[in-house]
Amino acid sequence: MNNNIKMVVVLLFLSIAMLAGCSEKKDKALEKEINKKTEKTQEKIQPEKVPKAPRELEDMIKQKPGVLIEKYMDPKLEGLYGWAGYDYINYYRDEFKPIAEKEIKSYFQKNKDLSSQEIYDYLVYQLGSGQYASYYEQLLSYGHGYEMPELPTSPEEIEEEKKHKKPNVVILVDASGSMKAEVDGGVKMDLAKETIKKFTSDLPDDTNVSLFAYGHQGSGDDSDKARSCEGIEEVYPLTSYEEAAFDESLESFDASGWTPLAGAINKANDLLSQFPESEYENIVYIVSDGMETCGGDPVAAAKKLTDKNIEAKLNIIGFDVDDKGQQQLMKVANAGKGKYASVRDQASLEEQVLKKWRPSIGELVWTQGVSAQDYIDAQKRMSDIYNPLFHISTNEGNRIRNAVYYLQQNNLIPRDKGNEVIEQAEASTNLRNEHFKKIKEEKMDEAERLQQEIDSKVEAWKQQWRDEISEK
Repeated sequence: MNNNIKMVVVLLFLSIAMLAGCSEKKDKALEKEINKKTEKTQEKIQPEKVPKAPRELEDMIKQKPGVLIEKYMDPKLEGLYGWAGYDYINYYRDEFKPIAEKEIKSYFQKNKDLSSQEIYDYLVYQLGSGQYASYYEQLLSYGHGYEMPELPTSPEEIEEEKKHKKPNVVILVDASGSMKAEVDGGVKMDLAKETIKKFTSDLPDDTNVSLFAYGHQGSGDDSDKARSCEGIEEVYPLTSYEEAAFDESLESFDASGWTPLAGAINKANDLLSQFPESEYENIVYIVSDGMETCGGDPVAAAKKLTDKNIEAKLNIIGFDVDDKGQQQLMKVANAGKGKYASVRDQASLEEQVLKKWRPSIGELVWTQGVSAQDYIDAQKRMSDIYNPLFHISTNEGNRIRNAVYYLQQNNLIPRDKGNEVIEQAEASTNLRNEHFKKIKEEKMDEAERLQQEIDSKVEAWKQQWRDEISEK
């Protein structure tokens, strides 16, 4: 073989080797690309990670809202009942249900052969309510608000009450931003001012009056909190009542910022400390629509008012206050050895202030037991808590049942498994609702027992009074 032929052979072998190497690299690159696509495909078809649905009552109450519920359902809508409940029904049927069915269908087309427990877990994960904890806390803390009135022990004591010491009346008006809200009859701040005008205009002539506004400075923003919490002002100094000057003082402030309730009570304490109980009857009245928001301790402040040197009484009107706020305001009134009453609108505000505050300034002590208004208010507050809680629970069960029917009709789950899911949903709903109902009945039974006790004692006192008078 000559040199030229040898050279050709060598070049041929080198070319073959290079082609083989390139081919091998291309194969490896192609294999790598295929693997990447396979991994991505596998990632896409991985089943959605669904948490186990709660089976115990405590866990149900703590559960978070379902994915679809949180995204598409207004929380207020879910708890509507009575005629308003049709708003939920219509929205669920016309808008929410089609969205939910589309999502659920897609999931079960990709995830077959699930157990009934896995099906239930997924449906709760998508359709469960997350509102139980809030309403449940209110249900546990519910208070009826009934109180035993002060009952003098004899007609002589009643006559002595009429010969009262010189009264000092200090009125503390909550002017926090929430007082700008509207209730039946108008804006809370406006209604409070109108009622206070009527109350003070009919005080005995020898009464000294002071008016404090609190929370009326700054705004509800965090940046204004310090200013608002320190903004407690005596807009009408303690003196005899003059209608024009007092009305002008009432109109000098508007609802604005935070709620320094403890600070306002402390201001009243500082003022009344100059007027010993041996010569003065010191009474503090508060109209408020919420809890302390400035970090103070209003219960401790109220206790100072009952010091032997002052012996002031603290009466509070809770104006459209939620149940948690009422619990605090009741404790404050109890600490101040006074009365607490809850009102929701203009009519009940005037009822409380004009008919129940006046006797405590030395006229005949109010001798009614639990009034019809007190009873109605207690019933309404319970309804405002229990009814939404019951309907939220029932609606969750119905959503799961309807979803199961849809899956069965579209052959996405076996009928027997679907029936097991419905049984589980009904069992969970019954567990919740029976527990809620039991607490409600216990609370209302307690209220009824106290109502009967108060009415019985008041009636016995009235009869004793009548008997003693008839004997003279």
